[in-house]
Amino acid sequence: MKQVVLTGDRPTGKLHLGHYIGSLKRRLELQKNDSYQPFVMIADMQALTDNAHDPDKIRHSLVEVALDYLSVGLDPAITTIFVQSQIPALSELTMYYMNLVSISRVERNPTVKTEIKQKTFSGGVPAGFVVYPISQAADITAFKAKFVPVGVDQLPMIEQAREIVRSFNTTYQTDCLVEPEAIIPKDDLSGRLPGTDGNAKMSKSLGNGIYLSDDQDTVRRKVMSMYTDPGHIHVNDPGKVEGNTVFQYLDVFGEDKQHITELKEHYQAGGLGDVTVKQYLFEVLDELLSPIRQRRRELAGDLPAVYRVLLEGSGRANAVAEQTLAEVRRAIGVNYFDAG
Repeated sequence: MKQVVLTGDRPTGKLHLGHYIGSLKRRLELQKNDSYQPFVMIADMQALTDNAHDPDKIRHSLVEVALDYLSVGLDPAITTIFVQSQIPALSELTMYYMNLVSISRVERNPTVKTEIKQKTFSGGVPAGFVVYPISQAADITAFKAKFVPVGVDQLPMIEQAREIVRSFNTTYQTDCLVEPEAIIPKDDLSGRLPGTDGNAKMSKSLGNGIYLSDDQDTVRRKVMSMYTDPGHIHVNDPGKVEGNTVFQYLDVFGEDKQHITELKEHYQAGGLGDVTVKQYLFEVLDELLSPIRQRRRELAGDLPAVYRVLLEGSGRANAVAEQTLAEVRRAIGVNYFDAG
């Protein structure tokens, strides 16, 4: 029996290289493995927890994220791509789970605490944002996902989902919910690709990302402006590779490891300019992004087909979630009108 894997993204903008190396690449690997049944969710309801007053942003980003998914190679015939808000069972499951989690427990969630500090909520923190770990538990358990690929910073969310599963199964003396396990990135850089400005994380809000949809000139411009070693003023100056964003990207995306090692040694010894290294990085990234960019242009020419993928995927996902919801209702005893 195939093991279900669930992943997803908030539709708050186009996806960038951080998304690619942190999750999309892993999804492509899982898609090729017959042992797994992958589900990928566009989490529009979760995105609304801190964008409730700008729904157009979510609506517009929905198709952009779908285009990114399909352009990198997610195959809707294998991977079920669906929209969170189109699965009514998720909201009902969330309500049931909320009764099993205290407010103080949610507020102690380290991921929630960190993200609240990062956000600027002018009118106070929305209740939906505070309790979104419970909503995530509903997302995961609705599809009986055994594995959930996440970054290290999201591990508290998975642990909370595990607690909810144990609490539900114990309270209602059932085994209908599956306890999920996290799959974390293979290395730190894959889990948190730095921004082009040297910031610790590539982020839409910081404007320091290279997007999968960026054209060739834009990618070149962004690479050429990347943060390197501020002490490497002249070509002949010895340079540092530690903390140098260009070399960090080469470590992640470059396939010719021997050549990268030689570049590092030359750079550290002096005599190698930043422009030369950046040009090589641009060539590496352009080789990766060119086919993605081309495929995205083709897909964007037939948006109705992209929406059909989301509609059909949501239909398949809804059937699975409804089955889980029926089991949950029976376990609780609220299946009042079931035949027999």
